[in-house]
Amino acid sequence: MRRPFRARLLGALLAPALIALAACGSEGGTDVAAATGGVTVTHAQGSTTLPATPEKVVVFDLGVLATLDELGVEVAGVPAIENLPDKLAKYAGDDYTKVGSLFEPDFEKVNALDPDLIVVAGRSSPAYAELAKIAPTVDLTVDNTKFLDSFRERTTALGTIFGKEAEVKQRLDAIDNAVAEVKAKAGDRRGLVVLTTGGKITAHGPGGRFGLVHDELGVRPAADGLKAETHGEAVSAEFIAKTDPDLLYVVDRDAAVGESGQAAKQVLDNALIKGTKAAQNDKIVYLDPFTWYLAPTALSSVDSMVEVIGDSLS
Repeated sequence: MRRPFRARLLGALLAPALIALAACGSEGGTDVAAATGGVTVTHAQGSTTLPATPEKVVVFDLGVLATLDELGVEVAGVPAIENLPDKLAKYAGDDYTKVGSLFEPDFEKVNALDPDLIVVAGRSSPAYAELAKIAPTVDLTVDNTKFLDSFRERTTALGTIFGKEAEVKQRLDAIDNAVAEVKAKAGDRRGLVVLTTGGKITAHGPGGRFGLVHDELGVRPAADGLKAETHGEAVSAEFIAKTDPDLLYVVDRDAAVGESGQAAKQVLDNALIKGTKAAQNDKIVYLDPFTWYLAPTALSSVDSMVEVIGDSLS
């Protein structure tokens, strides 16, 4: 029988002492908490001990949601979001309680669900402290400055929590092998990643949200000194023409979030862009908005991202 919320909250207040014992020596991964027979997860905002495999799970991150779906793990509560791809369209239905948005949880609905585990990451991570008062909560935000290492840690944590260690390891090892193959193909080619929104363009370099392209897949940045900021650095068609990348990778944010306006292809449809080496050699690559912008940390997303960059280097 599940404990009443107040009893669970009291347990949460006592948890730090147990966590300190169970997580001793842990760095960025997961440990078996021998004292409780459960699992202690070290995450982006501390450590959380789970006494058993969670049965009722609330997820506030689309990358985590997609990964759990691929692993066959059921969830109870999800954020309300439109424009989900077909493989996740079921989560827009009434079978799943809508617990707020990607940015703003509905705390009353979360509390009413009485979950065993809440998962936040990225956009929802600021709500960690308040959600942790309701139920055990983990922050699986991936660090873009060391994307693949951090992605492996966070995904391994999910595998450990839900008893999917072998499947997760197999998938991660396959990604590592694919990354090595793509990096070997990159050579000296120079690439630029841009995002379009509201008719404007921002450029993204190493260490940022699309840094995987440069930092781990080996495509040389076509522009030096771009700030590693979430929203990138505002640039113009003239900047792209002057930078003249061999490969131009494009993310259409408006398409990702369902906003109306100029599509990325329209924004880049001008003589300056057409004069670049990327355009002349048919190397302007329009990246899937959901994969690259909304759920870049899902297992299937990273699979796809590595494959797309590899194909562009052929």
